Amino acid sequence: MGIMDFTFNEDQKIIKQTVREFAENELAKVAERMDREDYWPHDLFVQLGELGLLGPTVDEEYGGAGADYIVQAIILEELARVSPAFALSIGAHSNLVLDNINRNANPEQKAKYLPKLCSGEWIGSLCLTEPGHGSDALGMETTARREGDCYILNGAKTFITNAPIAQLGIVYAKTRPDLGSKGITAFLVELDSEGVTRGQPMDKMGMRGSKTGELFFDDVKVPVENVMGIENEGRKIVMSGLSAERATLAAISLGISERAADIALRYALEREQFGKKIAQFQMIQDKLAQMYVETQASKLLVYWALTELQKNHAANMPAAASILYAAEKSTKIALDAVQILGGYGYMKEYVVERFARDAKLLEIGAGTSEIRKLIIARELIKQGKFEI
Repeated sequence: MGIMDFTFNEDQKIIKQTVREFAENELAKVAERMDREDYWPHDLFVQLGELGLLGPTVDEEYGGAGADYIVQAIILEELARVSPAFALSIGAHSNLVLDNINRNANPEQKAKYLPKLCSGEWIGSLCLTEPGHGSDALGMETTARREGDCYILNGAKTFITNAPIAQLGIVYAKTRPDLGSKGITAFLVELDSEGVTRGQPMDKMGMRGSKTGELFFDDVKVPVENVMGIENEGRKIVMSGLSAERATLAAISLGISERAADIALRYALEREQFGKKIAQFQMIQDKLAQMYVETQASKLLVYWALTELQKNHAANMPAAASILYAAEKSTKIALDAVQILGGYGYMKEYVVERFARDAKLLEIGAGTSEIRKLIIARELIKQGKFEI
């Protein structure tokens, strides 16, 4: 599927329909409670595992679907149409952890952890961001020193999706702090290990129900066999995952845009003011037309970036472009939907205000909009030509 041939194959269409039915029939029942109570529906997470949808890009021998990033994005897009928060936790689990392990771990590590993660028995969490290091993630201060057949892990991670509920974390630490970003190692850390402490779940503006928290490591013993990849070469693993993270999570923004625009259109066709439907007013038509164009443009960018990513896992510019545009437009579209609904749009009984709050996170997480612009600009300058 290329940008000029925007079609899904039959298997992808079946998955899309399966996830849509799951979202509308099951997830919709708890979406409002998730937001109100910061509630995590663990039973639905397990159900996704039973449907074989938690490890879309994981090899089949380890319990995955053996599919591609297109399928990953389809799943997140459909979930986000009902609950962006649930989609976020699934994306963090499926892409940031399972896909990462599937690409970078050795066969023994895959056999030990992937089946549990694919089935929904375990939840995964990527542990990169630190209290003093957000956009400067490689400036991390968490350390790991080797002692015999273990590494001793010390430090803290923050703003970590799934941290309060995860059993396994991919934790990045400096094994050679003197080497800076060239001294980082990736570890598979079981989060019930002695010395691991979890902070209280963070109380967020949006994406409520998707648990975000802190993790503290105090002399945590990590077996040598839990090093993922090569010691001091964790930077490569970090960078190899960022483009896939951005391109797949952009599908959440796309789902938000689609649902918010649909709600706005339906409302405009029903609501009457001054004796006629508000959809007949040109200012409303202007917003609806912009919603359509921006949503379609987001869809093309997202799925084009994913096809580029499958050909080249270091396709940084397409990935950055897709989430930059899709995220910023989803916030705008959700807020425009609130505006079209007027006073009702500002009320919690209408879901557009939740979508507006949820949308904003995608402009911040997985590298801020500002970082994404830097990536695009630097790539353009590096290649020295503006070629599409």
